[in-house]
Amino acid sequence: MDLSFFKKSLPSVVRIGVLFIVLVIIGYFLMVPKKRLPVYNPADVNPRLVDDSVKHIKYNHKISNFHLTNQNGETITEQDYKDKIYVADFFFTRCQSICPIMTTNMVDLQTYFKNDSTVKFLSHSVTPVIDSIPILRAYADKKGVIDDKWNLVTGDKKQIYNLARKSYFAVLDEGDGGEQDFIHTEQFILIDKKKQIRGFYDGTNKEDIQQIIKDIQLLKENN
Repeated sequence: MDLSFFKKSLPSVVRIGVLFIVLVIIGYFLMVPKKRLPVYNPADVNPRLVDDSVKHIKYNHKISNFHLTNQNGETITEQDYKDKIYVADFFFTRCQSICPIMTTNMVDLQTYFKNDSTVKFLSHSVTPVIDSIPILRAYADKKGVIDDKWNLVTGDKKQIYNLARKSYFAVLDEGDGGEQDFIHTEQFILIDKKKQIRGFYDGTNKEDIQQIIKDIQLLKENN
C-alpha cells in the first residue's frame, strides 16, 4: 500500500487537530461566566441590619455622601474615594475588645495593598466626641496608619451612625445617633468603585481577611 499520501497529509491533520483543541479551550472559557461578587442592596441583607427607611430598596444602593474629618484634621468626603475600592469599618480608640484585633487586621490589609493606589481604607469612630483629631493622630501613629491609604474619621455622630445603619448595614441594634446611642461591630465592608457594597466580613477573623484580599483581586480583574 502506498503510504506517501498519508505521510503528506499527516502534518495537515495534526495542525487541524491542534486548532480544534485550541478552539475548544477558547470556547470553554468564553462560555464559562466570570466569577463575580454579589452587589448588596438593602433587600438582600439581613433585615435586622437594615434601617426601616431603606429596607424596601432592591436596586442601585450606594454609600451615601459624607463629610468627615481625618487624623490630620483634613475634610474627607466621598470624593476622596472616587474610583477606589475600599474597606470600611467602625471602631473607637478606647476599645479594648474587638477593635485592637480589627485594627491589626486592617493594618495587614494596608500592608498587602500598600503599593496599590486603587485600594484604600476608611475607619469611622463611633465615639466621635472622644476621638478628637489629636487622639486619632496618636492612634494612627501607634498603629502604623499610612495617611494616603487609610483615613480614621471623626465628625457628627448622627451622620456616622446613619452611615452605619443606612449605608453600610454594619450593626444589628437600632438607634438614632443620639447621646446614649452606641454601636459596636466587627464588620468590615467591601465597597467597589461605584460605591456599591460587595462583601461583609468578620474583621476579627484571619480567614475573612484573606477572603477580602481575594475578593479585592476579583473586583480588580472584573473592572
